[in-house]
Amino acid sequence: MATHIELGALDKALRTLRLGGMLDTLDTRLSQARAGDLGHIEFLQVLCEDEISRRESAAMERRERRARFDEPVTLEGFDFAASPKLPAAQLRDLGALRWLHAGESVILYGPVGVGKSHIAQSLGQLVIRQGMDVRFIKTSRALAHLAGGHADQTWRKRLAELTKPALLILDDWGMRELTAAQADDLYELVSERSGKSMILTSNRAPEEWCKLFPNPVVGESLLDRLINTSYRIFMDGPSYRPNKRPGQTPTANRAKTGSR
Repeated sequence: MATHIELGALDKALRTLRLGGMLDTLDTRLSQARAGDLGHIEFLQVLCEDEISRRESAAMERRERRARFDEPVTLEGFDFAASPKLPAAQLRDLGALRWLHAGESVILYGPVGVGKSHIAQSLGQLVIRQGMDVRFIKTSRALAHLAGGHADQTWRKRLAELTKPALLILDDWGMRELTAAQADDLYELVSERSGKSMILTSNRAPEEWCKLFPNPVVGESLLDRLINTSYRIFMDGPSYRPNKRPGQTPTANRAKTGSR
């Protein structure tokens, strides 16, 4: 049996090697080893696996914080039964992330409240699970963020912040007409992200976007780069938001219990 002195020395050594996470499961693994459930090699292996799991979990939590999602949602938790009009098969197919690995983008458009932001953030969560960075931001806030860079000479740095993640989700795209400066910033952002995926959610159909740009040439050039490399999915149906009220039972579950 290990003495307090030996464990103290081990504690110090693990922390020096930045393996302090092993201490969280050390007592459990020692008990298993003493009971004969783990051999010497197995003991070392499971401790290493514990540390790997801890680091992967911590890394995922950091990526989730950096993503700045509005809410913790998942594709599995989306109630596709809320509206028979929703293209459930297409939306579920996006979960395979083939579009991401091909450097393609996704445009989710349709009426207010049908679940576009939920699906977008759910796909972002799947990307995070694969070890990649995601950034979720309202389009208006992204434009304000870039505009602030013109004022304090940090525009290039701010542009890089939105260019770096493997996936950029711009929520509420095309809400209002753009100024010339905003259109130029969007053009630069889309150009810098060439070959990297984006998800756009919008209440307007892509055919309506061009009229939001003060300079048609800039608008057509930007949209040509974006739309022609994107999956366009129309989401229609009643508002999904009442289905998410506190205490509300998901539609699928209500159906199973016979509720109306």
